[in-house]
Formats: sequence, C-alpha cells, structure tokens
Amino acid sequence: MYQIRAPRLKRLLADWESRRNGREFPRRADFTPADLKYILGNLSLVDVAYDPLRFSYRLHASILSHNIGKEMTKKSVDEIPSAGHARLAKEHFTEVIEKRAPVAHRRDHVFIDVDAPHDCEALVLPLSSDGTVIDMLMSALVWDD
Repeated sequence: MYQIRAPRLKRLLADWESRRNGREFPRRADFTPADLKYILGNLSLVDVAYDPLRFSYRLHASILSHNIGKEMTKKSVDEIPSAGHARLAKEHFTEVIEKRAPVAHRRDHVFIDVDAPHDCEALVLPLSSDGTVIDMLMSALVWDD
C-alpha cells in the first residue's frame, strides 16, 4: 500500500484497525461521528452493490462536494461531474473490493478538468455489516497544504 503521509489518514487507518475486533472488517456501526470529527468534512460513506459491482454515496464529504462543485450524497459515483475523477474513484473502490483491504493512493491533479484543488491523498477502507461481505466503504481525501 502507498505510504500514507497525512496524519489524519494515518489516524483513520489506525481507528479502522482498532475496530475490527477480530473480524476481517469493522462495521459502520463501530464508528460514531464523534469518533471521526477530526476527518468528518473529508469523509464519505459509499454503499457497495454487487452483480454488477457499483458504488453510490450514502454520505459525500462536504469539503469534497465544495471542491468538485457538486453534492453527491445519494448519487452514484457515475454522476461525478469530472469523468476523470469518476474513473479514478471507481478504480480505487474496486481495488479495495478486490484486495479486501484498505488502499491508499496519492492523487496528483485528480480534478484537472474542473477548477478545484488537487494534489491529495486518498484512503479507502472496507466496512461490513456481517464482518465478511464488504457492503460499504469509508473514503477520505486530504489535500496538501
């Protein structure tokens, strides 16, 4: 996995790990908003559906909504206004499903086709209601200063 540099993403990964409690994946219910207030504006929750594999935002990060110019809560990843960003998001989410593990990436110029900040780190973490089937992803993006 890419070596995470952002302290908030390192903390989120450690929080995810600590909530596994012997399971392959933690549940969404293992986290409260108070637990995650250090990253809330940068955090999205993504529902995962299968056959075919698809992703939709249950909750879209407010800072990300501002940066891309569109609120994506309750929308499919396919509806992201930037085709490049949509493709990268789907690839990243699919990688987490296939590896069955957290995946972090450095994103340089992700939003090049829209006038928004770029150069960020992205961490996507799998969640599971039953501890086995990944039914949700926790995605966080943190921009460089």
